[in-house]
Amino acid sequence: MTRKNYDMQLAQLGAELTHMGEMISEAIRKAVSALIERDDEKAREVIAFDEEIDQQERLVESLCYKLLLSQQPVASDLRMVSSALKIITDMERIGDHAADISEIELMLEALPPMSNAHLRDMATYTSEMLIKSLESYVERDMQKAQWVIHQDDVVDGLFDTVKHELIDAIHQDPQNGETATDMLMVAKYFERIGDHATNIAEWAIFAITGRH
Repeated sequence: MTRKNYDMQLAQLGAELTHMGEMISEAIRKAVSALIERDDEKAREVIAFDEEIDQQERLVESLCYKLLLSQQPVASDLRMVSSALKIITDMERIGDHAADISEIELMLEALPPMSNAHLRDMATYTSEMLIKSLESYVERDMQKAQWVIHQDDVVDGLFDTVKHELIDAIHQDPQNGETATDMLMVAKYFERIGDHATNIAEWAIFAITGRH
Protein backbone atom coordinates (compact mmCIF):
# COMPACT_ATOMS: atom_id res chain seq x y z
CA MET A 1 0.00 0.00 0.00
CA THR A 2 1.33 3.44 -0.94
CA ARG A 3 1.69 6.19 1.66
CA LYS A 4 -1.10 8.13 -0.06
CA ASN A 5 -3.52 5.21 0.22
CA TYR A 6 -2.48 4.66 3.83
CA ASP A 7 -3.18 8.30 4.66
CA MET A 8 -6.58 7.99 2.97
CA GLN A 9 -7.41 4.98 5.15
CA LEU A 10 -6.29 6.86 8.27
CA ALA A 11 -8.62 9.69 7.23
CA GLN A 12 -11.43 7.17 6.76
CA LEU A 13 -10.72 5.81 10.23
CA GLY A 14 -11.11 9.30 11.66
CA ALA A 15 -14.35 9.82 9.75
CA GLU A 16 -15.84 6.54 10.97
CA LEU A 17 -14.85 7.32 14.56
CA THR A 18 -16.51 10.71 14.24
CA HIS A 19 -19.66 9.10 12.85
CA MET A 20 -19.74 6.65 15.75
CA GLY A 21 -19.40 9.58 18.15
CA GLU A 22 -22.32 11.37 16.52
CA MET A 23 -24.43 8.21 16.83
CA ILE A 24 -23.62 7.91 20.52
CA SER A 25 -24.22 11.62 21.15
CA GLU A 26 -27.69 11.22 19.63
CA ALA A 27 -28.31 8.19 21.86
CA ILE A 28 -27.37 10.23 24.95
CA ARG A 29 -29.69 13.07 23.91
CA LYS A 30 -32.58 10.68 23.31
CA ALA A 31 -31.96 8.77 26.52
CA VAL A 32 -32.22 11.85 28.75
CA SER A 33 -35.21 13.12 26.76
CA ALA A 34 -37.00 9.78 27.13
CA LEU A 35 -36.28 9.78 30.85
CA ILE A 36 -37.50 13.30 31.60
CA GLU A 37 -40.50 13.12 29.26
CA ARG A 38 -41.32 9.57 30.39
CA ASP A 39 -41.35 8.44 26.76
CA ASP A 40 -41.15 4.64 26.72
CA GLU A 41 -41.13 4.43 22.93
CA LYS A 42 -38.10 6.72 22.69
CA ALA A 43 -36.36 4.72 25.41
CA ARG A 44 -36.89 1.52 23.42
CA GLU A 45 -35.44 3.24 20.35
CA VAL A 46 -32.26 4.03 22.30
CA ILE A 47 -31.96 0.42 23.47
CA ALA A 48 -32.45 -0.92 19.93
CA PHE A 49 -30.01 1.68 18.53
CA ASP A 50 -27.24 0.25 20.70
CA GLU A 51 -26.90 -2.64 18.22
CA GLU A 52 -26.19 -0.16 15.41
CA ILE A 53 -23.53 1.47 17.57
CA ASP A 54 -21.99 -1.96 18.17
CA GLN A 55 -21.96 -2.58 14.41
CA GLN A 56 -20.15 0.71 13.87
CA GLU A 57 -17.63 -0.31 16.53
CA ARG A 58 -16.94 -3.54 14.62
CA LEU A 59 -16.49 -1.57 11.39
CA VAL A 60 -13.93 0.75 13.01
CA GLU A 61 -12.17 -2.19 14.62
CA SER A 62 -11.91 -3.89 11.22
CA LEU A 63 -10.42 -0.74 9.69
CA CYS A 64 -7.81 -0.61 12.46
CA TYR A 65 -6.72 -4.19 11.84
CA LYS A 66 -6.52 -3.60 8.09
CA LEU A 67 -4.26 -0.63 8.69
CA LEU A 68 -2.06 -2.64 11.03
CA LEU A 69 -1.77 -5.56 8.61
CA SER A 70 -1.48 -3.65 5.33
CA GLN A 71 1.98 -2.28 6.00
CA GLN A 72 4.46 -1.83 8.81
CA PRO A 73 3.26 1.44 10.40
CA VAL A 74 5.78 4.00 11.57
CA ALA A 75 5.61 4.91 15.28
CA SER A 76 3.20 7.83 14.89
CA ASP A 77 0.83 5.80 12.69
CA LEU A 78 0.97 2.90 15.10
CA ARG A 79 -0.03 5.21 17.95
CA MET A 80 -2.98 6.56 15.95
CA VAL A 81 -4.30 3.08 15.15
CA SER A 82 -3.66 1.53 18.56
CA SER A 83 -5.28 4.55 20.22
CA ALA A 84 -8.33 4.15 17.98
CA LEU A 85 -8.72 0.57 19.20
CA LYS A 86 -8.70 1.81 22.79
CA ILE A 87 -11.04 4.69 21.97
CA ILE A 88 -13.77 2.51 20.46
CA THR A 89 -13.83 0.43 23.66
CA ASP A 90 -14.68 3.54 25.66
CA MET A 91 -17.17 4.65 23.01
CA GLU A 92 -18.96 1.31 23.04
CA ARG A 93 -19.32 1.56 26.81
CA ILE A 94 -20.79 5.05 26.48
CA GLY A 95 -23.38 3.64 24.09
CA ASP A 96 -24.14 0.91 26.60
CA HIS A 97 -24.68 3.51 29.34
CA ALA A 98 -27.17 5.40 27.16
CA ALA A 99 -29.08 2.15 26.74
CA ASP A 100 -28.80 1.48 30.49
CA ILE A 101 -30.40 4.85 31.22
CA SER A 102 -33.28 3.99 28.89
CA GLU A 103 -33.75 0.63 30.57
CA ILE A 104 -34.11 2.43 33.91
CA GLU A 105 -36.70 4.75 32.34
CA LEU A 106 -38.81 1.74 31.37
CA MET A 107 -38.78 0.50 34.96
CA LEU A 108 -39.57 3.82 36.67
CA GLU A 109 -43.06 4.43 37.97
CA ALA A 110 -42.46 8.15 38.55
CA LEU A 111 -39.67 10.68 38.85
CA PRO A 112 -38.71 11.82 42.36
CA PRO A 113 -38.87 15.56 43.15
CA MET A 114 -35.65 16.98 41.71
CA SER A 115 -34.36 19.43 39.12
CA ASN A 116 -34.37 17.80 35.71
CA ALA A 117 -32.15 20.65 34.51
CA HIS A 118 -29.12 19.07 36.20
CA LEU A 119 -29.61 15.77 34.37
CA ARG A 120 -30.05 17.63 31.08
CA ASP A 121 -26.83 19.51 31.83
CA MET A 122 -25.02 16.24 32.49
CA ALA A 123 -26.24 14.88 29.15
CA THR A 124 -25.21 18.07 27.35
CA TYR A 125 -21.76 18.26 28.91
CA THR A 126 -20.94 14.59 28.41
CA SER A 127 -22.10 14.64 24.78
CA GLU A 128 -19.92 17.67 24.12
CA MET A 129 -17.00 16.02 25.89
CA LEU A 130 -17.39 12.95 23.68
CA ILE A 131 -17.45 14.96 20.45
CA LYS A 132 -14.55 17.21 21.49
CA SER A 133 -12.45 14.24 22.58
CA LEU A 134 -12.89 12.67 19.15
CA GLU A 135 -12.12 15.97 17.45
CA SER A 136 -8.93 16.17 19.50
CA TYR A 137 -7.93 12.74 18.15
CA VAL A 138 -8.85 13.39 14.51
CA GLU A 139 -7.44 16.93 14.43
CA ARG A 140 -4.52 16.11 16.74
CA ASP A 141 -5.58 19.03 18.89
CA MET A 142 -4.08 19.01 22.37
CA GLN A 143 -6.12 21.98 23.55
CA LYS A 144 -9.41 20.20 22.89
CA ALA A 145 -8.16 17.12 24.72
CA GLN A 146 -7.17 19.21 27.75
CA TRP A 147 -10.57 20.97 27.66
CA VAL A 148 -12.33 17.60 27.88
CA ILE A 149 -10.19 16.50 30.80
CA HIS A 150 -11.00 19.70 32.71
CA GLN A 151 -14.74 19.39 31.94
CA ASP A 152 -14.82 16.10 33.83
CA ASP A 153 -14.73 18.13 37.06
CA VAL A 154 -17.89 19.94 35.94
CA VAL A 155 -19.70 16.64 35.38
CA ASP A 156 -18.52 15.35 38.76
CA GLY A 157 -19.90 18.50 40.36
CA LEU A 158 -23.27 18.00 38.68
CA PHE A 159 -23.33 14.41 39.92
CA ASP A 160 -22.81 15.64 43.49
CA THR A 161 -25.63 18.17 43.05
CA VAL A 162 -28.04 15.50 41.81
CA LYS A 163 -27.01 13.17 44.62
CA HIS A 164 -27.76 15.79 47.28
CA GLU A 165 -31.12 16.57 45.66
CA LEU A 166 -32.06 12.90 45.78
CA ILE A 167 -31.01 12.59 49.41
CA ASP A 168 -33.26 15.57 50.18
CA ALA A 169 -36.13 13.90 48.30
CA ILE A 170 -35.77 10.79 50.47
CA HIS A 171 -35.70 12.91 53.63
CA GLN A 172 -38.89 14.65 52.53
CA ASP A 173 -40.64 11.36 51.88
CA PRO A 174 -39.05 7.93 52.44
CA GLN A 175 -41.36 6.53 49.76
CA ASN A 176 -39.17 8.36 47.24
CA GLY A 177 -36.34 5.97 48.13
CA GLU A 178 -36.69 3.47 45.31
CA THR A 179 -37.08 5.98 42.49
CA ALA A 180 -34.35 8.17 43.99
CA THR A 181 -31.98 5.20 43.95
CA ASP A 182 -32.81 4.58 40.28
CA MET A 183 -32.18 8.22 39.43
CA LEU A 184 -28.89 8.17 41.31
CA MET A 185 -27.87 5.28 39.05
CA VAL A 186 -28.82 7.39 36.02
CA ALA A 187 -26.62 10.23 37.29
CA LYS A 188 -23.83 7.71 37.89
CA TYR A 189 -24.09 6.52 34.30
CA PHE A 190 -23.66 10.11 33.10
CA GLU A 191 -20.65 10.49 35.36
CA ARG A 192 -19.18 7.33 33.84
CA ILE A 193 -19.83 8.68 30.35
CA GLY A 194 -17.77 11.70 31.33
CA ASP A 195 -15.01 9.41 32.57
CA HIS A 196 -14.99 7.50 29.28
CA ALA A 197 -14.85 10.74 27.29
CA THR A 198 -11.88 11.75 29.44
CA ASN A 199 -10.22 8.42 28.65
CA ILE A 200 -10.70 9.12 24.94
CA ALA A 201 -9.07 12.55 25.34
CA GLU A 202 -6.13 10.92 27.14
CA TRP A 203 -5.75 8.40 24.30
CA ALA A 204 -5.83 11.30 21.84
CA ILE A 205 -2.95 12.90 23.77
CA PHE A 206 -1.07 9.60 23.58
CA ALA A 207 -1.66 9.41 19.82
CA ILE A 208 -0.27 12.93 19.42
CA THR A 209 2.64 12.86 21.86
CA GLY A 210 3.41 9.22 22.65
CA ARG A 211 2.82 9.99 26.35
CA HIS A 212 -0.21 8.72 28.27
